[in-house]
Amino acid sequence: MAEIVYMPKLSDTMVEGVVASWNKKVGDTVKEGEILAEIETDKATMEFESFYNGALLHIGVETGKAAEVNAILAIIGAPGEDISGLLNSAPVSAPVVDAVPSPSPVIAEPVVTTVVQKPATVVANSSDRIFASPLAKKLAEEKGVDIQSIAGTGENGRIVKRDVDHYSPYTPADRPVFSSTPGQESYTDEPVSQMRKTIARRLAESKFTAPHFYLTLDIDMDNAIATRTSLNTMEGVKVSFNDMVVKSVAVALKKHPNVNSAWMGDFIRRNEHVHVGVAVAVEDGLLVPVVRFADSKGLMQISAEVREFAKKAKEKKLQPSDWEGNTFTISNLGMFGIESFTAIVNPPDSCILAVGGIKEVPVVKNGQVVPGNVMKVTLSCDHRVVDGAMGSSFLQTFKQYMENPAAMLL
Repeated sequence: MAEIVYMPKLSDTMVEGVVASWNKKVGDTVKEGEILAEIETDKATMEFESFYNGALLHIGVETGKAAEVNAILAIIGAPGEDISGLLNSAPVSAPVVDAVPSPSPVIAEPVVTTVVQKPATVVANSSDRIFASPLAKKLAEEKGVDIQSIAGTGENGRIVKRDVDHYSPYTPADRPVFSSTPGQESYTDEPVSQMRKTIARRLAESKFTAPHFYLTLDIDMDNAIATRTSLNTMEGVKVSFNDMVVKSVAVALKKHPNVNSAWMGDFIRRNEHVHVGVAVAVEDGLLVPVVRFADSKGLMQISAEVREFAKKAKEKKLQPSDWEGNTFTISNLGMFGIESFTAIVNPPDSCILAVGGIKEVPVVKNGQVVPGNVMKVTLSCDHRVVDGAMGSSFLQTFKQYMENPAAMLL
């Protein structure tokens, strides 16, 4: 009997997916466990395995097209089996079944099976920035093809596997040239990526449903600078200020479990473990990989994990297990020269710490005005879970660890 394969929910934030490529065509034999297709979510391109044995009788979402979770992706059955009745009687929607476990409830949305039709327009690369899936980059490298010379047919002109498989080079003269005439209005409409759609939806939910308030504090970074300089003179050691922030946050959260909490609707979850999400900027937006049990890890281990996460995020190789389960989030824009800012709480967390850059300023020490190094941090809090006194107490503990780094290592 033929079985319907629905668009899977491959992450806790996934609403729709784009079929990057099909590994099978209609009529091909499919075995359970074989890779049926590659699906681009809001965070990564992932392989999707078949759960059934049989023949691929129907493809419901063409390569390069998007469909919402639980849309009909394919039908697998006996070779030559009549599936017209199955297609006609297929339900409008199916129960949501996650292909990966979701760490905690999120605001639910209606799931329908409408296929979002998007034209697979060929778009040439118009800059030196490579907008391609990890698989496409790997195939291009194996074939010795300059990926900059490949026209992309994926979403937003993204270069995907089929583009490398059907490679047709074009010269720089073929590239579109965008120029503006003085005194003449002009603009370019850019389709919204899967990641940007998810960022917009989730952060709008957070901003407009969670009552935010903000607490800002100055951190004296002189001792942190001296400690980092000393550590990095050791062979094989490479510790950043952000690593020190992650560790200080983690040990401070153990002392302030009320901050390490989440609003769950009709109850508040007090997390006894500490999983710190670290926001990483990528081409399409933002990802938040998670350093798990950060309070029990040393600076070197935290440093190695964060650097590996950043590398995987930029290559779109992060897996759901990498970004799920955060109990607190850190967003650091100090490396971009930002002195201070406020961040939107990252659900289901109750707080997020915005970290600015270190600035040399005059400070008063022992009654004397002397040069000092100050870092501003702002804690955004969900007032349903954390009140001002709780947030302030947490920040004071965090400040103590950052200003006396040896204490966080005890």
